[in-house]
Amino acid sequence: MTTRPLSVGKIQQVAIIIFLVWIAIFVFLFYYSLNFTILISVADSLVTNGLLAVGCIVLSNLLGYYQPKNETILFVLVLTLVLGLVITVISKVSLNMLFADDLTYQSFLDLSIIIRFIIMFVFLAWCALANILWYRLEEQSATQDRLLTAQTLSKEAELNKLRHQLQPHFLFNSLNSVYALTIVNPKEAGTMITKLAAFLRGTLKRDDEVWVNVAEEMEYIQLYLDIEKVRFSHRLNIDVKIDEDSLNMCLPGTLLQPIVENAIKFGLYNTSAPITVAMHVKVDHGLLVIKVQNPYDPEMKAAGGTGFGLTAIRRRLYLLFADEQLLQTNATQDNLFITTLKIPQYNDKNNTN
Repeated sequence: MTTRPLSVGKIQQVAIIIFLVWIAIFVFLFYYSLNFTILISVADSLVTNGLLAVGCIVLSNLLGYYQPKNETILFVLVLTLVLGLVITVISKVSLNMLFADDLTYQSFLDLSIIIRFIIMFVFLAWCALANILWYRLEEQSATQDRLLTAQTLSKEAELNKLRHQLQPHFLFNSLNSVYALTIVNPKEAGTMITKLAAFLRGTLKRDDEVWVNVAEEMEYIQLYLDIEKVRFSHRLNIDVKIDEDSLNMCLPGTLLQPIVENAIKFGLYNTSAPITVAMHVKVDHGLLVIKVQNPYDPEMKAAGGTGFGLTAIRRRLYLLFADEQLLQTNATQDNLFITTLKIPQYNDKNNTN
């Protein structure tokens, strides 16, 4: 397992302050409690604690670059024992050389060697455990960031798939209608081809627009309705009501077209009589509410709300808002099928994804 070495910054500044305070405490202890001279007190504290600080830095960087996957505790135990022993020996030799003429201090060094080693070992072990915990938390945080990034990319990929997978179905139907019109009404076929080209051109331009306002979406929907009007002629009537206060509200782009297509398809299914598809766009308690209503045959299996596109739209809404109740369908006793879409609003529409 490899991790990054401990970064410099506020943690290092705090460590330096703690180190200086610790040296001062040891100077006070040696000078006032053990009655050594100020020179010996300062030298012993600086050498001992300086070597201990160097040992902690070496330990921190070593653990930052390498930690065994197995038997970590044993590795740390051996490492701290070796470092503690090396630091204790170096500090004793150094202080012996500095104060070789002071027999009292030399005797103190000999008697305190075991205590010094224990103190070194305890501090190094604490430093090692703290560093292991720090690096493990840092690694977990990095792993969590990578997981969130992967989930975001997966979510965006699924949203793109859901946005585009409905278009081929509509395109195939439109092309079939164009083919039929070229035989019976070439002029209407030409009109439909022109409108279809404008609609598809608008679709391509909006590929990267996750959110659009109601006014923009309704322009897009109007192109689609113009195509369907050509396709179904007098059989299809459209009744659209848009409250003025909803025009600047936002919704995910191309979300509404499959719902309208679903209403037209199942409204006209199994009937030759004219039908009316009604749409009402309004604002209700801060939510953008869009209701699409169409007549339906109660004996149709698809009338329960499992029509084309609705499942994909539910999934897309869940990915965007984590709410499964934003798309609701209801079949009334008057043989009307009502699809209700609710869109929460955000101050920053570009950050909802």
